[in-house]
Amino acid sequence: MRRLVMATVAALALAVSASPAAFAAPTRADRMPGAAQTTATVRVLHGVPGLTVDVYANGKKVLSDFTPGSLSAPLKLPGGSYDIKVFKAGQGPGGTPAIEKTVEVTGGTNVTLTANLTENGSPALNAYANDTSKVPAGKGRLTVRHIAAAPAVDVRANGTAVVKNLSNPDEAVAEAPAGTVKADVTLAGTDNVVIARRVRSAGRGWSARPA
Repeated sequence: MRRLVMATVAALALAVSASPAAFAAPTRADRMPGAAQTTATVRVLHGVPGLTVDVYANGKKVLSDFTPGSLSAPLKLPGGSYDIKVFKAGQGPGGTPAIEKTVEVTGGTNVTLTANLTENGSPALNAYANDTSKVPAGKGRLTVRHIAAAPAVDVRANGTAVVKNLSNPDEAVAEAPAGTVKADVTLAGTDNVVIARRVRSAGRGWSARPA
């Protein structure tokens, strides 16, 4: 089974997670046109520091007591329009949401929603479409999404910048041969390291641990 790995610059933390698909270069999907009756696979990533939340989709609670840094299990949702509301845990659905956004989801797609902060620290919700096509044999693909309240960054592998000047809420993708690399994130154009990890590609996916 192929493995999907996502690296997200969230609250100046590099979050790496695995799931049963390979990541190719995804596109932003704040709105994905079209309608379908089939279900979409949706994950939610919580990138707002210091706030445990409940997440609602069209008035129905889909996640409870969701803690910062967490990535949800896959949610199967029919294609359509969803009013996503994120409340401080225990305060919904009658209260004022911390984050709210309407997202169009196409059946059959694979989507990641991120509850996060903009560069200036305002709450935001972003939707990204995940391309789950197969990666080349012997390689892994790393997707980096900047959803931190932080300026632009560079991402380096073994000291060489593979992603440059990545700004919130943009994303970038890179491939590398199987093996272990030392990955770090620096403020753009500097050697000021803000995150460091060792990232291992076994040719079918990636895993990470502190450097």
